[in-house]
Amino acid sequence: MAVRPPRPADGAASDSRLDSGWLDAADGPRKRKRPHLPIDHARSLLLLGLLGAAVVVLWLRLLAGTPHLPLSWHLTADGGITLAASSDPELQPVIGHRLQALVLADGQRIDASAALLPRSPRWIVDDAERQQQQALRSRIGEAVQQPQVMLQFDRGWQLALAPRPRSLVGLGALCWAVCALALALYLAGAVVVLAQPGLPAVLYGVLALSQCLNLLLIGAESLPGMGLPAALVQGDLALRLLADATAGAALVQVLLWYPQRLAGARWRTTLAWGLTVVALVWLLAMRPAGLWWWAQGLGIAYGLTAAALLRQRRDQPVNPLARLLQRLVLAGVGTLVLLNLAIAAAGRNGTVQYQVATIGSVIWVVFFASLLMLGPFLSRSKQVLREFMLLAGVATVVTSLDLLFLAILSLHPLVSLALAVGLSLAVYALARPWIQGQLAGSGALSAERMFDSLYRAARELEQSPGQAGRQLSALLCEVFDPLEAAPTGRPVSRVRVATDGATMVVPIPRLPGTEPGAIVLRYARRGRRLFTQQDRALCEQLLEQLRRAVAYDRAVEHGRTEERTRIAQDLHDDIGARLLTLMYKAPNAEIEEYIRHTLQDLKTLTRGLAASNHRLSHAAAEWKADITQRLNAAGCDLHWSFSADRDLTLTVVQWSALTRVLRELVNNILTHAQATQVEIVLQFDRHHLTLNVSDDGSGRAPETWSHGLGLGGVRKRVKLLGGQVRWVERESRGIRCEVQAALPSDTV
Repeated sequence: MAVRPPRPADGAASDSRLDSGWLDAADGPRKRKRPHLPIDHARSLLLLGLLGAAVVVLWLRLLAGTPHLPLSWHLTADGGITLAASSDPELQPVIGHRLQALVLADGQRIDASAALLPRSPRWIVDDAERQQQQALRSRIGEAVQQPQVMLQFDRGWQLALAPRPRSLVGLGALCWAVCALALALYLAGAVVVLAQPGLPAVLYGVLALSQCLNLLLIGAESLPGMGLPAALVQGDLALRLLADATAGAALVQVLLWYPQRLAGARWRTTLAWGLTVVALVWLLAMRPAGLWWWAQGLGIAYGLTAAALLRQRRDQPVNPLARLLQRLVLAGVGTLVLLNLAIAAAGRNGTVQYQVATIGSVIWVVFFASLLMLGPFLSRSKQVLREFMLLAGVATVVTSLDLLFLAILSLHPLVSLALAVGLSLAVYALARPWIQGQLAGSGALSAERMFDSLYRAARELEQSPGQAGRQLSALLCEVFDPLEAAPTGRPVSRVRVATDGATMVVPIPRLPGTEPGAIVLRYARRGRRLFTQQDRALCEQLLEQLRRAVAYDRAVEHGRTEERTRIAQDLHDDIGARLLTLMYKAPNAEIEEYIRHTLQDLKTLTRGLAASNHRLSHAAAEWKADITQRLNAAGCDLHWSFSADRDLTLTVVQWSALTRVLRELVNNILTHAQATQVEIVLQFDRHHLTLNVSDDGSGRAPETWSHGLGLGGVRKRVKLLGGQVRWVERESRGIRCEVQAALPSDTV
């Protein structure tokens, strides 16, 4: 019996989307939408993709056309900067020299400091340092708009440099990479919105767009050289705070509605967005002391709230998707906390703080983007995407730990890196099964058990095509151990993973004698993991192997039938003709009667061999007529009783085994028992057949009998039927043989 998880309370119907309309109704009421055709989805996705690509291209062209100074700086331990590299040949002699100041064409002087290095104010802890850095970057943005800039180095070196556009080639590999990731995340959001329209999909789209903005800003920050548009420099902090606050609020709201709508989702959503707007206005307008701490605390609070919303409640059904999403959220929050600790510990150590802000923050945003890209496609994701997400998280941990050790312990860089890598690998070893355990393939059955289960299902399916649903359900339950397995009469054309991995729909193989339909499995491994595309592929392989096994068995049975027909024909034409000749030439009436009975037995045998199957009622009538004739010739009376709750189709193997068992038992009675009364009771009820053959003969103590070919043959044939046989003494006199067998087959 299928175990069904409890339904959500009224007003909390699941918002998990299925990818087939007839399954939607099983998950509770929801607003019906007109289904889009696949061609509509493709066109819409193409248009949205072109729009996103156009925005990215325009962004790259804007950055490529901005004037800049082709200078790459290195931060020294004392806070100074030296020229590390330049594409201008005139600057090659001063590479490695310390910069003193920049003198603009209008006479303004900008003293050299670490604030000249490319760095987002979003990740600067000290408020005064952030304001100084923003003002200095604005002045650099104005400087690159002038005809030339004078560079003053130590030892009296002075060089005039004319700003020039970067060009697309000069944007750098990191800028191209993060912009490509932004476009991929945007396309993932477009796919979700088009495939599953609704509030959760729209919120996911908002989440994706907010992080796309973050990635585009990171691409601008990573540009080689000095100089960015002044408007971008001035709006960088506001745009990043807006992106982070929007992402946090959208994450909280989407988890209020998905994968299960929680009680009070509407007023909680209003509260979340209201607090977000208030906090964002306060941060941007008031610029309170400790702005960075407030912003990071707000982000961590969003993450912890999201994890709390995903916790398992007693009144909710088991939901492996919620558990896995909670683990992903906790992984993101944990890495963010670790990164914040590294930034806070760096303090006034300019070199370490610069590395944390430029490297660690970029890696964490990439990690968060990979989590977002994986989220809606957990059950359909490829192993490469999952590993990329895990490796991005490990890279964040490595970077944060390395910089944390440098800032706190003042270790040698190589020692710090080695220690950070070792700890991160330990974290990876623990986190990988913790996160991916609910996405692993079935893998619970050994190859031997899988083969045995498949072979048993194929044999049962061949014998009982009408019970295909029950047999397939038993096989799938053994392989996937779902919390619920329920049949449905609505057929599907292929195996489908639905409800974001919570459900898998498996079609019943379409074989002769089977009814169309499907098996709906919910919550694999008793709700401990999702169904994945690997499970779908495994199911398809199982169905294909079932089809092949049944086809092979039927081909073998067809060959056996043809061979039995040939043997029956040969017996009829050859042995039958010879016996008929002998009957006409019999020297006396007794021999003639004996041959006549032999011919009758041969006729029954050949007719049984030629038939592919037999109705139980017809076979019982033939058995009764044959046994009556034989017992009457021996002077015995037959008491026959036959009952069945429904008629049954016997296979040739079943018919042959029962026929020979009855003949052997009657032969033993006639040969050894010297009985005058024979009672045969044949019953069939709920796929179980019972046969009792009793006599009033002289036989006693059956436990002392030697089982030769006769009794041994009876045992062998009953065992072939999957049954048992025993002989017991009757109270008065004689022996009773009891046969019990299970005969699963189709009924009419």
